[in-house]
Amino acid sequence: MFFSPLEQFQILPFVNLGIGLFDLSITNAMITTIFSVGFILFVYYCLSIFGLSCFPSRWQLFLEGLYLTTAGLIWDSIGPHGQKYFPFIFMIFSFILISNVSGLVPYSFTITSHLIQTMVLALGVFIGVVLICASTHGFHMLSLFLPGGTSLPLAFLLVPIEIVSYIFKPLSLAVRLFANMMAGHTLLKVIAGFAWAMMGSGGLLLIAHVVPLLVLIILFGLELAVALIQAYVFTILSCIYINDAIVLH
Repeated sequence: MFFSPLEQFQILPFVNLGIGLFDLSITNAMITTIFSVGFILFVYYCLSIFGLSCFPSRWQLFLEGLYLTTAGLIWDSIGPHGQKYFPFIFMIFSFILISNVSGLVPYSFTITSHLIQTMVLALGVFIGVVLICASTHGFHMLSLFLPGGTSLPLAFLLVPIEIVSYIFKPLSLAVRLFANMMAGHTLLKVIAGFAWAMMGSGGLLLIAHVVPLLVLIILFGLELAVALIQAYVFTILSCIYINDAIVLH
């Protein structure tokens, strides 16, 4: 793991399973995904059994913070009529947050550093937005691609641009999350490998390796902030897209 900073993103199969053209192998990415979903479900299952307390525990405070943050995002971006989408938005926010933070644990795997994983999440949001817009407005949703008051000659230029812009929404969501997580983890691995190489060289470099270690601690705090912010950004953009689908902006 010290030879290349990109080795940490390699998907490794633990159990090879295949049925015809389908690869059903159990990989580190699958285990991490199951852990993220299972952790959320387990915590809520425990709360459903033991209930909420007037004197909340740390777990209850954490979940209440997630709940209030998500509810505030929906209220500010969509309004009161967007509360019915709360379970969907809340699950996305919790999953991305847990996946980002758990990826900072040493020897773990960050599934949000893979474009295919973030693209699946973004496409889920995009398909949901299209369905909401179609069920709310019907064929009138096509007015999204033609701004009001546009002349006919200008429409031939604006409509293709608006269509391309609309289609690229899920791509921008996916790439933003993927690029930030991959770049941050790569930088952490580069600094850690540099400190390890200095430590193995001996002499003055053995003492000087403390400097990159201090930088690593600062970068780790920065990467933790990026993990939280990217989950927040993905969620708020999803809320904005839902609001645009409802009011046809």
